[in-house]
Amino acid sequence: MSLTHLKGHLSLLGANISWGLMSPLSKMVILGGIVTPVVITHLRMGGAMILFWILSLFMPKEHVPKKDMLRMLGAGMLGILVNQSLFMFGVGMTSPADASIITTSMPLWVMLLAALILGEPITGKKIGGIVCGATGALLLIFGGNRVSGLGNIWGDLMVLGAQFSYALYLVLFRNFVRRYTLVTLMKWMFTFAFICCLPYTLPQVIATDWQALPMPQVWSLLFTVVFGTFIAYIFIMYGQQHLRPTIVGMYNYFQPVVATLVAVYWGYDRFTWIKLLAVVLIFSGVFLVTRSKSKEQQDKEKAQQTLKENS
Repeated sequence: MSLTHLKGHLSLLGANISWGLMSPLSKMVILGGIVTPVVITHLRMGGAMILFWILSLFMPKEHVPKKDMLRMLGAGMLGILVNQSLFMFGVGMTSPADASIITTSMPLWVMLLAALILGEPITGKKIGGIVCGATGALLLIFGGNRVSGLGNIWGDLMVLGAQFSYALYLVLFRNFVRRYTLVTLMKWMFTFAFICCLPYTLPQVIATDWQALPMPQVWSLLFTVVFGTFIAYIFIMYGQQHLRPTIVGMYNYFQPVVATLVAVYWGYDRFTWIKLLAVVLIFSGVFLVTRSKSKEQQDKEKAQQTLKENS
């Protein structure tokens, strides 16, 4: 494995650890009854947009043609606005257990879309890796002391739509994101997403009683904006620029691992052999998908074989 690929894997791990930590912290804020999921979405998009624009002041300027600006608009809609909005609204309408189960579908969507759009082969290792990872994630979800409620079908469909949206973004914009630095990409993607969501989120932001917000919830919101959004998207974008979409999607399974460890640390859950088995399955699944051959690798091997036969 090259150093660049190793950095890509570490970046994806860092992003999903941040998202795994963000999930229980965001739930704690929402349960406080002062800040709604819509307001959190507004803060994430607006806060990340500001931070990326500040960071861009210290980076070399890149010219973005109008046609690429339209592509960044599309990337911002699929990868940020639609994904985050559908997920937040879906979680509000369905049970947490149902939402957690549905999020495990994202790597499957990535594999299918990559095969249809990019021509990526669906190998036995990919299928085995996704099955291993999904099994491990489901063991974590069902193996904990969670109370599951009956989810609303529309909420379930929204969460499913969020996973499909992000998977489609990973596949459609796989090559495009390599044209520019991640700071240029992120500042424009978050800007477009924030502008589009502003008419719907601003009224709730203005109506929020910010003075009544306890300090623990303030710190949780800061973590959600800075680490769960700004830093996490830097990591995920770096990984996306250097690794295949299927591998990027597989790291989604690490989020329930982190959420479970947080629950154990807070005393809401306990670590059992089932959880240990789940973690082993998730790591094994990521390893299998990583070891599978991409379309480029298969084409290269075919070219080398043809060259040997003709020589």
